[in-house]
Amino acid sequence: MWIVFIGPPGAGKGTQCSRLVESLSVPHLSTGDMLRDTERDSPLGKVVASYIDVGRLAPDYLVMPIVTKRLSENDCQSGCLFDGFPRTVHQAELLDEFLKQRQVRIDAVLHLHVKPEVLLDRLLKRAELQNRKDDNKETISARLEVYRTQTAPVLQHYRGQGNVLEIDGDQSADRVFDDILTGLESRK
Repeated sequence: MWIVFIGPPGAGKGTQCSRLVESLSVPHLSTGDMLRDTERDSPLGKVVASYIDVGRLAPDYLVMPIVTKRLSENDCQSGCLFDGFPRTVHQAELLDEFLKQRQVRIDAVLHLHVKPEVLLDRLLKRAELQNRKDDNKETISARLEVYRTQTAPVLQHYRGQGNVLEIDGDQSADRVFDDILTGLESRK
């Protein structure tokens, strides 16, 4: 299956992707992790860090080659879980075109919606546990604004395709996972 997770930072996309990998036997592609893993001292790493460290989205010209290269690997031939991608309508259109060339399409878009105060608490806790430099109050505010203005419109793109499942991300991780499995079963 080809599944896109959309939700603001801290909504639980990574957590749920990790759980769903086992159920579906497809890889979890976190563009945030792929970008953060770029060697920071390399020229590309410096450019990527200049965006991520202040809560901005890396531009499409940096993200798309990383994603398409990863999608060309053998383990992605039968699908994957997109975590943090696409983050703009343009990226969604580019992804649609890439998949169309391979005669596949997105099966489901899981929209994890979470209250803002819950997001802030989760992100600050994650900053402590994972030592994430991009999880501080200033950067969190910037990232939530970027989500609102640039990523939330991606939902409209996918709603037009009729494949968005609304998931209440305020619940426990177990309950969210159950709702995801139920929603995916209903799409078969």
